[in-house]
Amino acid sequence: MSAPAVRTGVWFIGARGSVATTATAGCAALAAGLHPAAGMVTETAPFAGSGLPPVGSLVFGGHDTLDCPLPKRAEVLAAGGVLPHGLPSAVHSELAAADAEIRPGGPLSGDIRTDEELVTAFAADLTDFTRRNGLARTVVVNVASTEPAPDPGARRLPASSLYAAAALRAGCPYVNFTPSTGLRTPVLQAAVAASALPHAGRDGKTGQTLLRSVLAPMFVQRALPVRAWSGTNLLGGGDGASLADPAAAAAKNAGKERVLADTLGAAPEGEVHIDDVPALGDWKTAWDHIAFDGFLGARMVLQTTWQGCDSALAAPLVLDLARLLARAHEVGLTGPRPELGFYFKDPDGGPAALSAQYLALLSFAERLRGEK
Repeated sequence: MSAPAVRTGVWFIGARGSVATTATAGCAALAAGLHPAAGMVTETAPFAGSGLPPVGSLVFGGHDTLDCPLPKRAEVLAAGGVLPHGLPSAVHSELAAADAEIRPGGPLSGDIRTDEELVTAFAADLTDFTRRNGLARTVVVNVASTEPAPDPGARRLPASSLYAAAALRAGCPYVNFTPSTGLRTPVLQAAVAASALPHAGRDGKTGQTLLRSVLAPMFVQRALPVRAWSGTNLLGGGDGASLADPAAAAAKNAGKERVLADTLGAAPEGEVHIDDVPALGDWKTAWDHIAFDGFLGARMVLQTTWQGCDSALAAPLVLDLARLLARAHEVGLTGPRPELGFYFKDPDGGPAALSAQYLALLSFAERLRGEK
């Protein structure tokens, strides 16, 4: 008899949101051969033989404070053009299976549980999910809506940090694909060090900042001083609603500005504005205006426009990260993984330019291949 297939868990924080739903439906479509793996870097040739878990071996679950079933959520995304027409029906059983593994998140309004009680409950959900499904390991990926940065001296941990603490307690590698605090709080640093778990980044790099991380090195390498760099984002959906909160928008914009400061040596003049336009749904338009000096002080301008769907851009990246962290955990790698900076606005160290980050990622794939 052949040995049973090794399966890997992917536990989404925000499991009924647009990104998690797109990733869950997309993974089922890839496993069934219904669509190609566009946008999944780990499905390209340099990652062959790196020991990553196959997409068909991933088992999904998660936490969420919403109760809309995943199959219904997928139908809404298909109606908005995010998912292909007919895909929710084609992968209905996989979506229903994942939905059955989603547990109530928190804290909700009126929840009187302490931080410790919440972390204990979340960790128990993770441990139960891994045990019942016979999983080799489970990777926790935060794709929930952006939360405001906590006030200095706050007595309670933000929700993202409660989930991150639960991941540590349950022995799960952790990815923070949002600008929220997650592991980046002094309260959790001792637990992070003691856990010896691999973890990665903060705030996924999907659209506007992806383009910034390509363009900013160009100006540096061509010795063209950047005088100002301004941007505007128009978006709807859950992200638009959550980022209408100025505190949440400030947390989001910090990562966008960090990429420029790290690459250019200092933050140029200009800001990024985020406007909630509900009519756009899950689609986004991002516009940048870059003022720079040429030879003999000639004033020049570069303008860019990026139109896309953040969920469709993010979903293949979170699948990449789940597979990479699972493999890193399998071979015994621990701590922050700067090699995965390719995916983040706020990485765990390493270079800022996308090209250099890609080379670091390829070296990481080679390392994982050698650890087999």
